[in-house]
Amino acid sequence: MKTKRIVITAIIVTIGASVYFYMNPLLPIITGYSAKNLSSGIFVANRTQESMEAADLNFSFIKYVRNKVDTEKKTVKSRFLWHTSKTSFVNGYGSVLVNDYSPGEIQSRPYPVVAVYPQNPDTIPWPMGNVVADTIPEGIDMEKLNIALEQAFADTIPYKGTFAVKVVYKGQPVAEKYIEGMSPDIRFLSWSMAKSFTNALLGTLVNDKLIDIYVPVDIPQWANDDRREITMNNLMQMNSGLEWNEDYGNSSDVNNMLHKVGDMAKFTYEKPLEQTPGTNWVYSSGSTNIVSYIIRKTIGNDAEYLAYPRTKLFNKIGMRSAIFEVDASGTFVGSSYLYATMSDYARFGLLYLNKGNWLGEQILPEGWVDYSTTVAKGSDGQYGAFFWLNTEGTDYPDVPRDMFCCRGHDGQYIYIIPSKDLVVVRTGFSKKGEFDLNGFLAGIVNTIN
Repeated sequence: MKTKRIVITAIIVTIGASVYFYMNPLLPIITGYSAKNLSSGIFVANRTQESMEAADLNFSFIKYVRNKVDTEKKTVKSRFLWHTSKTSFVNGYGSVLVNDYSPGEIQSRPYPVVAVYPQNPDTIPWPMGNVVADTIPEGIDMEKLNIALEQAFADTIPYKGTFAVKVVYKGQPVAEKYIEGMSPDIRFLSWSMAKSFTNALLGTLVNDKLIDIYVPVDIPQWANDDRREITMNNLMQMNSGLEWNEDYGNSSDVNNMLHKVGDMAKFTYEKPLEQTPGTNWVYSSGSTNIVSYIIRKTIGNDAEYLAYPRTKLFNKIGMRSAIFEVDASGTFVGSSYLYATMSDYARFGLLYLNKGNWLGEQILPEGWVDYSTTVAKGSDGQYGAFFWLNTEGTDYPDVPRDMFCCRGHDGQYIYIIPSKDLVVVRTGFSKKGEFDLNGFLAGIVNTIN
């Protein structure tokens, strides 16, 4: 009997130890994901806790997390098993996971209050303001378009999980639709669409001749090894050669970066070199956060840096709602965390549709959009510089090959199709295989005569 108890105890201990060693590295990711997304969803996007937990946080281990929301302090604590993650809110700069830095350190940074522009959008014509022309541009079949939108909101596979769609044709909004509980005032999470906004911020520095993207990046930690050859162009085209794992399903580099560390750029630039820069394409959110860090370093003043997206981009194109969130170190999370309304995402698409020109002002350098849509070496025609491409028609066989897009995790898209004078924005929560992106976009494209 005693021997039997010993065996049973040993089995229990072994199982417990296995569970601990499996779960322990995952817990900060599970609770961090819940805390960060719920906090931003409530305090940035203006959604409810119930809506977030029912749609965005209702999967895998995430749905078992216990979330405590403090609406007065604008914080969230999320607990699962033996781990808790916390957020700190910075007005105008979003919700920040408290990692490696204290809430006091996070709050003490020189966050400037920058006025949004234009201040009276309801009296100003689109695209700078919200006054839309009464007439629909010629060349689009609105009846077909409405049918395409209805299909996108079916909420059954293969059209499951749409939150909102906005269509802009010949520069004018022609259709806009939301699921119940969401509206034009809601800010939607970009996920990796933020990478394309980082592209734009870098473009403004190039336009001001403050950065040469073909010169090796100045990171002191790279000075004495082969990483010193990495250029901004390599980072933009995702062929830096740095070790990286973008698998969202486990304790990968991207999950550890987003949920466990306070300085996301540092986490990435400390990675070793695996390949010769410029030779091997590996999608890396970390690369974008290095670019964001270099932008901060180039500007050289944190107050100016923190104001930079608003003064040099958002206010220039009427993106009044946009909030670019920072990590705990004070660097914008250029890979993943931007919030904006559907109209403001559409404005960004128009900026790139018009080759970086906004109502006569060249905000991005001449040729910058062409550079951004040039195929990156090793990407099989699918990637440029922080933009996805359709040059081979791999994912979008029924869509024009000149389409390029901002693409975010679980179904966020800004599609830009120059040959059709078209911008389409789609947001939602759709796991792989739940939404037919080619059918959705082709359905809209085919409404144009």
